[in-house]
Order: sequence, then structure tokens, then C-alpha cells
Amino acid sequence: MSRWIEICSVEDLQPDSGICARLAGKQVALFFLPRLNAVFAIGNCDPFSQANVLSRGMVGDIGGEPMVASPMYKQHFSLRSGICFEDAAVRVPVFQARIEQGRVEVNSSAD
Repeated sequence: MSRWIEICSVEDLQPDSGICARLAGKQVALFFLPRLNAVFAIGNCDPFSQANVLSRGMVGDIGGEPMVASPMYKQHFSLRSGICFEDAAVRVPVFQARIEQGRVEVNSSAD
């Protein structure tokens, strides 16, 4: 059963950067992109290195698609779909995220 869980205030987030949060016992990487007025949430574990580091990756876009580059081996993951740009067979979990009245909420079920 999924539910929306309040994580933090949007003011706690750094623009165009990530943080790690716990969500239902899992590590989730949260990214705030003010130019899109959006937050994105993906699993924090880099599937290539098996390290929980995606929240520390560099944020940007590839062809207009918001992404994060893993700090380990530099693969790029879509913040919308979780799919790896270099290997479409590899994907990280994606969680719905939203800003409600200045607070960041994440759905506990991955897409």
C-alpha cells in the first residue's frame, strides 16, 4: 500500500543538488530543480557499484531530460524514469515526489 510521506521543507533542499532521505526503510535520493519547480526522488543505490551514492551525483540534463550522473562510474540516470542513458536495460527505482504547501512529500511506492 502506497502513501505520501512528508520528508522535509523545500527550504531544506539545495537547488540543483541532491540529498539522501529514508523512506519506508529505504534510501531515496531527492533532487530539487527550481527551474522546473519540481522535486524528483529515485533510489539512492547506484546499480553499477552497489553503493548508496546517487544523492551525491551531479545534476543536469541530457537532451532536456533531467538526470543525475553517478559519482562512482559516471553513468547518467533519468530523474523521471530511472533509466540509465548508457544502458537502457538498467534502471533505478523512481518515486513520485511533490511540493505541497512548502513541504516535500514522496510516495512510498516506487514506479
